[in-house]
Amino acid sequence: MKPLLRRVLYYLLTAWAAISINFLLPRLMPGDPVDRLLLSFKGRLSPDSVAALRVLFGQPDTSLWTQYVDYWRSLFHGNFGVSIAYYPSAVVDVVGGSIWWTLILITFCTVMAFAIGTSLGMLVGWKRGSWLDGLVPVTTFISSIPYFWFAIVMALVFAITLRWLPLSGGYAVGESIGLNASFLGSAAYHAILPAVTIITASVGGWLLGMRNMMVTTVSEDYVRMAQAKGLTKRRVMTAYAARNAILPSFSSFAMSLGFVVGGSIVTEIVFNYPGIGTVLFRAASTQDYPLMQAIFLVITLMVLVANLAADIAYTFLDPRTRQEA
Repeated sequence: MKPLLRRVLYYLLTAWAAISINFLLPRLMPGDPVDRLLLSFKGRLSPDSVAALRVLFGQPDTSLWTQYVDYWRSLFHGNFGVSIAYYPSAVVDVVGGSIWWTLILITFCTVMAFAIGTSLGMLVGWKRGSWLDGLVPVTTFISSIPYFWFAIVMALVFAITLRWLPLSGGYAVGESIGLNASFLGSAAYHAILPAVTIITASVGGWLLGMRNMMVTTVSEDYVRMAQAKGLTKRRVMTAYAARNAILPSFSSFAMSLGFVVGGSIVTEIVFNYPGIGTVLFRAASTQDYPLMQAIFLVITLMVLVANLAADIAYTFLDPRTRQEA
């Protein structure tokens, strides 16, 4: 119980530090979104109107400490302000309307890439020296290709040349968003190309990592002992070798889940997918500080929650961590 409590306190402290940095960074950046917005008015606004705009967009003429206290108060009330890029929409509405697209697509792709990569890596590492080792350079080469270029090639081949899949968007024009068969089918159809691109580009890293760990693990004494007992090869491979070899990959998997939101930017820009990555790109282009802060906060909290879950799960996967605690 004490080790778990220490982990929770550590992550709470980390969350406080990350949120504080999230508050400071936009205020330390050069430029002012309100001044940029005022350029379109060409000085026709009164000083009171300018001050009202700064308050509206979270930049009041107050001390940094007062803004920091107000920032925390707003967080606890779920108030992230008004978006500049999507004015007059509230930041919560903008993030809430786009984050589900990203969570469903990127989470599914991350889980599938991890499952496929680690499964292949387990087989390649167990049968090292066989023809399966040929998968390693192929998948590594694909993973080393710049991601945006690989996505463009996929779009060129399957969407433009062959016309098998749609080029952009999250659903067909004219569809109404809702839990109905027509919309869900259209959304799934539009997600095929981004999903295949992400999974194909990600499998190589998981395969290589798992393969190298399996090669190391199969030479351990407990694996040899299991083989000497006459256990089946499948049981030795999965229950003894793979269970221990997957531990480093499991930690990386937790980190990947945490970075699901932030890792979708390139994909969504290339395929014009209506997710949080596209929103973040537009927010950065327009210096929309309230929207950027909210997205960075979501990314931070997801990383911390994923790592905390991984730490807790690690104690069940590896009994040695419980003994050390």
